[in-house]
Amino acid sequence: MSIISRFKDIMASNINALLDNAENPEKMIDQYLRNLNSDLGKVKSETASVMAEEQRSKRQVDECQDDIEKMERYAIKALEAGNEGDARKFLEKKASMAAKLSELQAAYQLASANSLQMKQMHDKLVADIGELESRRNMLKAKWSVAKTQERMNKLGASTAHSGQSISAFERLEEKVNRALDTANAMAELNAGPKDEMGDLTAKYDDKMSVDVDKELAALKEKMKKNG
Repeated sequence: MSIISRFKDIMASNINALLDNAENPEKMIDQYLRNLNSDLGKVKSETASVMAEEQRSKRQVDECQDDIEKMERYAIKALEAGNEGDARKFLEKKASMAAKLSELQAAYQLASANSLQMKQMHDKLVADIGELESRRNMLKAKWSVAKTQERMNKLGASTAHSGQSISAFERLEEKVNRALDTANAMAELNAGPKDEMGDLTAKYDDKMSVDVDKELAALKEKMKKNG
């Protein structure tokens, strides 16, 4: 039967291997489900047709067996009635029906085998769809986590580069500070030695000036009293 040949791959398919080898499991799951549901519709229709053929063949076998038994009963009645000629005719008809029965039984056995194979394909397809449906959300969630981890890995690499940039900036800052310290030291050296004695006398010059002013004021006060 052509339908059986067309769906041999369904019987031999391995969902786990198919999904594990998929480059994009998320898209593959949806596509595979669409394909399986499309195949399921065809298998259901063909399975129903094959099962109907099995039932028809079985009915023909049963009817033929009933007719054979009926011819034997008529032959017995004819003999009981003393009509051997009629009995012979009934037995000849029985022999003809027995030959037909062999053909009908062979057709029924083939129809039964085809029906069993189609039902097996149908049941496997239903089981495959059920398995995939139950795994779809889990697999999609895992795929999403994997993609998120991949993005985090890329960000981690970028962060490492940023750390290198910060380290380079700190080294540059240290270099600038050293240059500034060197410049300040050079400026201090270029200014020459300090006049430490001049600073010391200036400190006391101010005090002496203040003492003279006080003494002058005291003399003026004294002169006023004496005058």
